[in-house]
Amino acid sequence: MSKHVPVLVGLTGGIGAGKSTIAKFFTLLGIPIYGADDRAKWLMSNNPALKKQVLDTFGDESFTQDGELNRSFLAKTIFADPEKTAIINALVHPAVKRDFMDWTENQKTPYIIKEAALLFETGSYQDLDKTILVAAPLEIRIARVMARDPHRDQNQIYEIVARQLPEEQKKELTDFLVDNTGDILVIPQVLKIHDSLISSQKLS
Repeated sequence: MSKHVPVLVGLTGGIGAGKSTIAKFFTLLGIPIYGADDRAKWLMSNNPALKKQVLDTFGDESFTQDGELNRSFLAKTIFADPEKTAIINALVHPAVKRDFMDWTENQKTPYIIKEAALLFETGSYQDLDKTILVAAPLEIRIARVMARDPHRDQNQIYEIVARQLPEEQKKELTDFLVDNTGDILVIPQVLKIHDSLISSQKLS
């Protein structure tokens, strides 16, 4: 009996595009979601080898006295510096990749979804079979983030946007597009993608 191999699907979108909301709709359809960004934070605190690498590279301030990831330190000291960001990404992304593949082996659905903010930027989309991009104009995304995260100012948001590929470039790379401007219902779009992915698995 051959082992079931689900179709690996990436789900991404620029900050404020609404990819987490779209992911919830797929969850309602019974599709497992691997949240790469949340999992990366978990691995930095709980994977002994990765934790040691972060400590050796960035020092004791990377973690609190309780051994938890010092997110404020990372945000101010590491992610504000492109060179340091590249270094920590080089440590974290291989660990996330291994963790994702281990997780995938236990899934029984026709396809699974890996949700990640920097799917195209890191090149990790190349390890997947299909990708879904959640898109919305920049001004809409910025307004959403400012309403959602009152602790952020516009400059911080623009810094995050600057580290992400332009949306038009992502559209050229993706297989499926979800228009989340608010002008078009998203549930029918999700259902259409779901049906397409199910059908492709039946044909394989």
